[in-house]
Amino acid sequence: MENQKRPEQPTTAARKSLKRKLEEEFVEDRDEFCVAEQDLVREVEAQVEILNACRTSTEADRAAAKRAIHVVSEYAKIEEYVNLIVKTGVVTVLVKHLEAPPELEDGQQPYEHEVEKGSAFALGLLAVKPEHQQLIVDAGALPHLVSILKKHKGGQSSRALIGAIRRAADAITNLAHENSRIKSRVRTEHGIPPLVELLEFPDPKVQRAAAGALRTLAFKNDENKNQIVECNALPTLILMLRSEDMSIHYEAVGVIGNLVHSSPNIKKEVLQAGALQPVIRLLSSCCSESQREAALLLGQFAATDTDCKVHIVQRGAVGPLIEMLQSQDAQLKEMSAFALGRLAQDTHNQAGIAQSGGIVPLLNLLDSKIGSLQHNAAFALYGLADNEDNVGDLIVVGGVQKLQAGEFLVQPTRDCVSKTLKRLEEKINGRVLSHLLYLMRVSERPIQRRIALALAHLCSPDDQSSIFVDNSGLDCLLELLLSSDLKLQRVASVALHKLADKARSLSPVDAGPASPISQVYLGEQFVNNSTLSDVTFLIEGKRFFAHRICLLASSDAFRAMFDGGYRERDAKDIEIPNIRWEVFELMMRYIYTGSVGVSLDVAQDLLRAADQYLLDGLKRLCECTIAQDISVENVSLMYDLSEAFNAMSLRHTCILFVLEKFDNLIAFPGYFDLIRRVLPEMRNYFVRALTRPIQA
Repeated sequence: MENQKRPEQPTTAARKSLKRKLEEEFVEDRDEFCVAEQDLVREVEAQVEILNACRTSTEADRAAAKRAIHVVSEYAKIEEYVNLIVKTGVVTVLVKHLEAPPELEDGQQPYEHEVEKGSAFALGLLAVKPEHQQLIVDAGALPHLVSILKKHKGGQSSRALIGAIRRAADAITNLAHENSRIKSRVRTEHGIPPLVELLEFPDPKVQRAAAGALRTLAFKNDENKNQIVECNALPTLILMLRSEDMSIHYEAVGVIGNLVHSSPNIKKEVLQAGALQPVIRLLSSCCSESQREAALLLGQFAATDTDCKVHIVQRGAVGPLIEMLQSQDAQLKEMSAFALGRLAQDTHNQAGIAQSGGIVPLLNLLDSKIGSLQHNAAFALYGLADNEDNVGDLIVVGGVQKLQAGEFLVQPTRDCVSKTLKRLEEKINGRVLSHLLYLMRVSERPIQRRIALALAHLCSPDDQSSIFVDNSGLDCLLELLLSSDLKLQRVASVALHKLADKARSLSPVDAGPASPISQVYLGEQFVNNSTLSDVTFLIEGKRFFAHRICLLASSDAFRAMFDGGYRERDAKDIEIPNIRWEVFELMMRYIYTGSVGVSLDVAQDLLRAADQYLLDGLKRLCECTIAQDISVENVSLMYDLSEAFNAMSLRHTCILFVLEKFDNLIAFPGYFDLIRRVLPEMRNYFVRALTRPIQA
């Protein structure tokens, strides 16, 4: 994953909503403001009339304006009312009250800054709805809001002024939210320099509000980013990262995150300014939002260069990031996995992340139902799999089974997991394989089984005999078939079937029917032909003409019949009581020509005859035909048939069918009995297949 989506502002689930943030000082009961729409419009219009009439600095006008703005603000806190309020024309009059009227002759200004503060607050509430942002800006709000920001330079620090400055910064935040035109307009109205200066304002709420505005202005706006940096905001922002006030370091890390996003040059400046260690420190903050932002920022830092990846790990980031993987906060887990994924692309970090316990929590995240969280975890595991020292650890904890069985929500994640498995497969050799074989000899049985399951999929066919025969890997897999855990049975079936496929690919077992041993073929024209016939068989009362030389060469059974001490030796007519004419004719056709077509309706009878007369090649032809008819309903009977007539090819086909069709067969009551019956022969089959010399 190259880019992790960075929100312009904190998400709803991770922070106070914009409206709640603006309402902190207003705790009145809202119930009295819940009115009918018509009454609401009349009430707000009445307040608009008051505001239009109260434009002097007299105490009465200022008090009336303050009360009117308060009423409008309380209604504006209810989202359903905002559109109706805007239609009354209140925006224009609120913008006018952002600027205080001329002072009285005695230099006094009753309710100084309070009306301006209320207007900024009310406009900020209305700007929460994106459709009203441009209307407020077009009414001329920005110059007045910027002017309020600059009032901190006058040396005044009254509570009302502090509140007005903070509300002005909040209003700018809401006006510019996800609106690129207004972000740029704030810059052209010279709003960025005072916001940067306010980062050092003594009041922490003002610091936070200024940082919140800069955070929004910096998001996906390169000109704003550059100006914020040029105004020397970085040193102060980095100091704010160390604040004990969670709201301050949270906003500060958000600003820095938006500054460095997709801006490599600013990223370098931020690192050079000393941001790395304070950001790492935030990973251990008690504020989950700051932790999340810090993890995301570290992921962005890690993309800068290899040295930065190493420095992040060296400075202690891995432990807190791994701890965050186990949080209940999904976003926190996602950002941590994102950062670890970036760090894991460096060789020097891979073993360290695994050694610190990162593998298991990353594997657990593959079970998430959140696609981006799954993908970040998969990407991190892909990086860890690149280090040979991690391969054994991944396998021992069941990582291969987790990767294979995961239900991944998006195609990029599935692709990433496939690449991870391929990467692991490429490393199953040399010291990695030696280490795994050692663990198979000395570890507890559960670990041995996990290794055997993984190696069945990952090992080279050249190593199968060593792993599964010499080091008892086969016994581990066969034991799992008898487990009471259906999941374990399933993974064992899949692993054994994969193992069989690999073995057959290099050294086919039962590759195809063999030809008769003899090279004596009289040909089709001599089948049941009296010409030169010297022996006759009686089948269902009918004579079948044959030739001893062809029969003697075809099998040991006929050789014993005619050369041994049996009564058929000198008999001219030999009765065959247990074979139908059609079946006998097909058997003789095979003997005379070396081949015959075997249909399913005669295959079993022909198999019985071929077994009786020791015609191995014909048996194999029959087995191939019968094998095509194996199903979940009859596989048990087919296995019985293979045992009755020592039909090894059919028996092996039944064994592989049982492994391949586990999910279908498990529904049948006799499945477990079938497994117990076939298990000894299954073991013999695999031992022969895995130890057979590899064919060129």
